[in-house]
Amino acid sequence: MSNADEIKIDQPPLNFEKCPENDEERTKRLLIEELISQSDDNCIPLPALRELALSNYGLVNDDLRRILWPQLAGVDVRNLDRVPTLDELQSHPEYNQVVLDVNRSLKRFPPGIPYEQRIALQDQLTVLILRVIKKYPNLRYYQGYHDVAVTFLLVAGEEVAFAIMEELSTTHFSECMQETMEATQRRLMFIWPIVHFEHSELFQFLQSSSVGTLFALPWYLTWFGHSLNSYKSVVRLYDYFLASPIYTPVFVTAAIILYRAKTILQEDCDMASMHCLLSELPDDLPFEDLLITSRKLYDKYSLTVIEKKVEELIKLEKEQRILEERRRQLARSTSAKSHNNNNSVSRWFSNVITPRSVIMTTAVSLVVGICAYYYKNQYLSAGIS
Repeated sequence: MSNADEIKIDQPPLNFEKCPENDEERTKRLLIEELISQSDDNCIPLPALRELALSNYGLVNDDLRRILWPQLAGVDVRNLDRVPTLDELQSHPEYNQVVLDVNRSLKRFPPGIPYEQRIALQDQLTVLILRVIKKYPNLRYYQGYHDVAVTFLLVAGEEVAFAIMEELSTTHFSECMQETMEATQRRLMFIWPIVHFEHSELFQFLQSSSVGTLFALPWYLTWFGHSLNSYKSVVRLYDYFLASPIYTPVFVTAAIILYRAKTILQEDCDMASMHCLLSELPDDLPFEDLLITSRKLYDKYSLTVIEKKVEELIKLEKEQRILEERRRQLARSTSAKSHNNNNSVSRWFSNVITPRSVIMTTAVSLVVGICAYYYKNQYLSAGIS
């Protein structure tokens, strides 16, 4: 992937707060624990498991996620590959870039962990990432991939995390791991038809601002793991995305934009203001409500309908670029004609104004000036102003 496609933005520190379990979370946790105890090999039937992950509070806590995330990802934890050492992977061409990104991911680890444990986690994360891209040389590592990998590493451990990342890299994230970000950028355009269908005024406002979709790129590439401060919110979203179709993050993005419509419409309608506003996710987003909205949007609008609308938007954007280019060409042509006319006048003056003519003109000007000064003094002495 080229440097132009890389994402280089500071990572917010994760808040690993220990929130007390509310009554609804406790009820759901007990239900999931009961289902696990009644099933063979701790496996819950996939349709029921997906519904648990999608519904309020998801899989509740990391102890349950450690058991159930592999099932959601389609990973058999009884058949895991041997973990290579870091030394075995140092010759990989992406090694240095991965190490740089992993070193920048310190804020993604729980605060206060012992130094030795943090170093071990960093090495595990580096190995995990390099294993995937070594096994699948057609997949390109991108900055932000480590944000996804570290979440699975923290919850499931390095062996299971690798198996999950291997599966997701060939499915959910395969589009993001192409040679360029062109396919991903096109996919992000899916948010606009959804917003258009739901809130045409908001859509027109955002289009007029020319904000584009760059603000949402880190959300899509990292399942929001890069952009949220709350660890609890991150893992809750991972529950939801693991149980959902591949392009669900687009619908969650649209749900967030629609939820913030009032705030957006009060902002200045320009690219800088819009990008600044949209790229910063508030800490108090009601994710359970937003995920309900996302599911409704997914059920309401087919990808075929959205794709057709995206084609129309791309065509319109292309036509606008052609018109803009024609305007620029016309402006350049007009400017060139004006410049040529100015050159013609300059050449005429150059021919007309010879050194002799300059002397004569200067002499005449001096005579006129002296006469004017003389007659003005005469008028003033006579009391004429």
